[in-house]
Amino acid sequence: MKNTFRQSMAWLHIWAGLTVGWILFFVFLTGTFGYATYEINRWMRPEMREIPSTESQASMVLRAQDFLRQNAQGAESWRVALPGTRENLYLTTSWQDWPAPGKTRGTFHQQHLNPNTGERLDHPVRETGGGTTLYRMHYELRYIPYQVAIRIVGVCTMFMFVAIISGIVVHRKIFADFFTFRPGKGQRSWLDGHNLLSVTSLPFHIMITWTGLVFFTVAYFPVATEILYSGDEGRTAIFDSIYGWERVADPTGLKSVPTASIEPMIAMAQARWGEGEIFYLTVKNPDLETAEITIVRRGGSISRDQSALRFDGVTGELLDDSGTGRDWSVAGRFSQVMFGLHEGRFAAPLMRILYILAGFAGTAMIATGLLLWSTKRKAKLKSGATPHFGIQAVDILNLGTIIGLPLAIAAYFWANRLLPIDMEQRRDWEVHVMFIAWAVCFIIAIWRPMQRAWPELCWATAFAYAALPVVNALTTDRHLGVTLVDEDWIVAGFDLSAIAAGLFFAFLAISVRRKIRSEITVAPIRHKTAGAQSVASSLPAK
Repeated sequence: MKNTFRQSMAWLHIWAGLTVGWILFFVFLTGTFGYATYEINRWMRPEMREIPSTESQASMVLRAQDFLRQNAQGAESWRVALPGTRENLYLTTSWQDWPAPGKTRGTFHQQHLNPNTGERLDHPVRETGGGTTLYRMHYELRYIPYQVAIRIVGVCTMFMFVAIISGIVVHRKIFADFFTFRPGKGQRSWLDGHNLLSVTSLPFHIMITWTGLVFFTVAYFPVATEILYSGDEGRTAIFDSIYGWERVADPTGLKSVPTASIEPMIAMAQARWGEGEIFYLTVKNPDLETAEITIVRRGGSISRDQSALRFDGVTGELLDDSGTGRDWSVAGRFSQVMFGLHEGRFAAPLMRILYILAGFAGTAMIATGLLLWSTKRKAKLKSGATPHFGIQAVDILNLGTIIGLPLAIAAYFWANRLLPIDMEQRRDWEVHVMFIAWAVCFIIAIWRPMQRAWPELCWATAFAYAALPVVNALTTDRHLGVTLVDEDWIVAGFDLSAIAAGLFFAFLAISVRRKIRSEITVAPIRHKTAGAQSVASSLPAK
């Protein structure tokens, strides 16, 4: 530690960030992709085509109900999701079986239907993890047991929070940093970039870090659960208490009663909200005396509490209209606000773009901080001195992570297009390809001299992203020539974003190459000047 408070905070800021910086870079980057989960899912499943709906929502619900009556009799619950949102491309039915003995949940089933005819949509769709896998990676990591992974991420998140708070203390001129950037100044430029990225998205960084910690409060503080609820059912019991969930583990003893007609309930919902406003509906305990039907409106709030109507499933009587969060406790409402802020699912398109930009800014902030640590220490070395092992290790980790991880994610998208459609465990192999590519990047970072490895990997990453639309055009019929004409902005937007990413990494490669060449040119001049001064100083004075 240092003598003054600010010096101590600077020391804490540096080492809290460096210690877990590479894991945080992984968490931030994959988490940012999570804000476009459904859009990435669409691109990675090109066989899925939107079917324009010509039917009313009431007609679609009735068709879905008929399908569920034929195929999901005896299920614990039904769900019908209507098309026209980011999440749903088709009329989607799903149902969950009653849990087996000793289990808390039964098997989940899902089937897409044609919204106009109610027929099954069984056309083959490639097996892929899509954007969901990238999103889940940011807290599950990969190849690590779940409980271990979330604790590693929790520790890293706490370090991130400490780095943010200490960084605020260290910065004397936060307002000035908002307008200051001096390119081409080496260490000074990295510091300016780090400060600029930190300040411009500071509220987002604080919010995303704090809410990330709240996500797994029960896992991080298990003592509370053990004290309040004993036994293996403690975790389930505490969530039932927070969110007011009522679980029926066994339908035995419940009387079989036909479920009421859904049509009057839909009519009431449409009278209140207007045509086309229904998002989904659920039927709890269908055809039993305890049946309940809930119709949920599109849209939502930060708290994830959506407008909803709840009906008695037997009589059709309206039971409640206070929304999906009617039974939440104060703790439950607080946690849902935190989840809503963290996930950003309430956000309209413009707000979601701001989430993505802030996420990339946070990723770049971590990257510039890691590079600044290395640059600052190499600047203190004597001319021609070899950096010690610690600096070399940081350089390898920086290159392998800051450039290697984006390249690996591009490889993930390439694998989605190039792996055989009928390949076994295809979803897993997409991820394996990603991590194999990442490992190769680390091998290159270790094997190649840094002055060559940086521009080479930057160019490789630029090519990997810029060529994605070409690979897409060669392997599917959903390329830019089609999607732009069809105004399929989700698939076209992905291809255009890939081109933009390729241009960014190409610019980065050119900048890195130019910087390296200037250093190679300047270094001999400095060496010769120093040698001349040394010779001159050894000559006798006249």
